Amino acid sequence: MARSSTGRWRALFVPLGINILLPLAIYYALRAQDIAQWKALLLSSVIPAAHALGTAVVRRRVEAFDLLMVVLLAASAATSLISGSPRILLLKDAGIPAALALWILGSLFAARPFPFHFARRMRDPAGQEEADRAWDVLPDFRAALRGLTLLWGGSQLLDASLSTLEALTLPVDLVPVVGRFQSFAILGVVAALTVRRSRAFRAGSGVPLFGIRTPVASQD
Repeated sequence: MARSSTGRWRALFVPLGINILLPLAIYYALRAQDIAQWKALLLSSVIPAAHALGTAVVRRRVEAFDLLMVVLLAASAATSLISGSPRILLLKDAGIPAALALWILGSLFAARPFPFHFARRMRDPAGQEEADRAWDVLPDFRAALRGLTLLWGGSQLLDASLSTLEALTLPVDLVPVVGRFQSFAILGVVAALTVRRSRAFRAGSGVPLFGIRTPVASQD
């Protein structure tokens, strides 16, 4: 069980480090060496794109989010080279949450919304069977996950809107750090609201929205 918990935390924080923290550190290290803003932005963005491509090669399949990152980087890099403006590269960071928002909100029209599929990573087979049954027979379970879909999608739209405004108005060297802290803050608020909603739902219905109940040890 401890190993499983460690694996879940690694699955969460490794992507955050590679896609957010490492590019931020690389950008400011390059700027400290007087590298041009657009070059520093482009080079710092290569790490997440390379990781996405490497992951696709290892898994022998392409994830939608990884493909999105590579396409946005290629498009923004080409446009920035033509225009000479680093702000085009900064707009890439607004494009990612915008696309995620459309993806998440669009899942409301699918058979099951994004949070249901996201929670598969936290469920064991028994927990997945329980979630499948709950989705089929409990309207409140379906409503709760759809409500979280609106929350998650709306938060990404907010992040995209603020990132666009910052990319167009703030000093270029200030945008990366402001954008990262902004994204973390929004993510933190959404995570807290999700945990609160999940606990309230479990307390009221006895059914977890995510994961599986911790088995109670039998007493002889």
